[in-house]
Amino acid sequence: MSHCDTIIKGGTFVTMDPEFRILKERFMVIDRGRIVDILPLDKLDLFQSKELIDATGCLVTPGFINTHSHMPMSYFRGLADDLPLDTWLKDYIWPLEAKLVSSDFVYAASLHSAAEMIKNGITLTNDMYFHKERIAEACIRAGLRVIVSEAIIAPNYSGDGHEFAEKVQEFKDAYRDQALVDCALAPHAIYTCSSEVYSSCARLAFDQGWLLHTHLSETPKELEDCLKAHGKRPLEYLASLGVLEAKCVFAHCVWLSGKELELLEDSQSAISICTDSNLKLASGIAPLKDMLKRKLNVAIGTDGVASNNNLDILEELSTTAKLHKAINSDPEFLPARQAFALLTIEGARALGKEQDLGSLEAGKYADLLIIDLQNLQSQPLYNPYSVLVYALGAQQIRDVLIAGEFVMKDGKLSHLDEADLISTAQEYQSKILKELSQ
Repeated sequence: MSHCDTIIKGGTFVTMDPEFRILKERFMVIDRGRIVDILPLDKLDLFQSKELIDATGCLVTPGFINTHSHMPMSYFRGLADDLPLDTWLKDYIWPLEAKLVSSDFVYAASLHSAAEMIKNGITLTNDMYFHKERIAEACIRAGLRVIVSEAIIAPNYSGDGHEFAEKVQEFKDAYRDQALVDCALAPHAIYTCSSEVYSSCARLAFDQGWLLHTHLSETPKELEDCLKAHGKRPLEYLASLGVLEAKCVFAHCVWLSGKELELLEDSQSAISICTDSNLKLASGIAPLKDMLKRKLNVAIGTDGVASNNNLDILEELSTTAKLHKAINSDPEFLPARQAFALLTIEGARALGKEQDLGSLEAGKYADLLIIDLQNLQSQPLYNPYSVLVYALGAQQIRDVLIAGEFVMKDGKLSHLDEADLISTAQEYQSKILKELSQ
């Protein structure tokens, strides 16, 4: 008899493996944080586990992957709604950040976001903000997997990037033994960083095998300003600086042209579309059909809750799928299975983590969700992908496991107290309101 840490039996396993297998009457063996195998139930007596999880009447899926977020902005939720991006940033968000954002603020707000992400089935997020060490600490405490990056805002920078390299390497060395944490380079955007920032970050990312995470082509103003300043569209400009030599995650990409998308066809980079944020800020709608027609690596990001205003990434996916059917007058575009891949295996591929995450396969980390189907909203069930994309809500996520460990069980967070998080958020709300009144 073989011994293991955990067995999940029953339920329907939505594997998202290369064959997109949906497995029933099976059990999953988990040991030392990774999936050992998914086997027929008649072999269950060959294994003895420390913990047995009954998933009867549930879907078991890979955890959701959020390819673009700003976790510490959770305390700005609803603070400056119904504004265009330029006004929202310059008149509200940036002034408040300058006055309020401290190491402790970032930790507390990141802890709040980590809890909200877990409740929404997110098991990995790719985050960009300030005080990245505190974001990492918050995620470790919550049990959330994270790629952190310090947002680089340096419009007048003219150096060679050695300080960027030192900071990332120091972080990687400090967190080398923390399997939940990784680090990326993050020049914020072409309107906040000089060409030297991008060229040096691109060289570092390519040489060191680091991910480069940046905003790109989010608004018409960004496009117009880039054309005026550089005589090139945003991605053409970055390509001229060597950025496409590195592996990049480009957030938003609303205003990319066909020619720019063509540049991505031969690159290893990915696009993180943030539909809800772009709709709410009226930034526009990404050309998703053209992206997928060109077989680009596209994934889903929530952006920050200051512009979304939540971290319900399943809702984000559902909105994306239905919106693009409508604007393309094509109900067959982005069928549910392909849509769900954007949230799982394509998200892992976008972040360079597809060997370890994004599907339920032997050898990969046991980052997974158990979703309860015993409710009116889920029945009757004909097609698991259809239910996942068009019907389910985050409240039906029963359990969340990351590296084989419960971070939410029976709807309750394992490492965090929701009441404490709410109380802390309300304390910071008072501080923010006081600042706004001055």
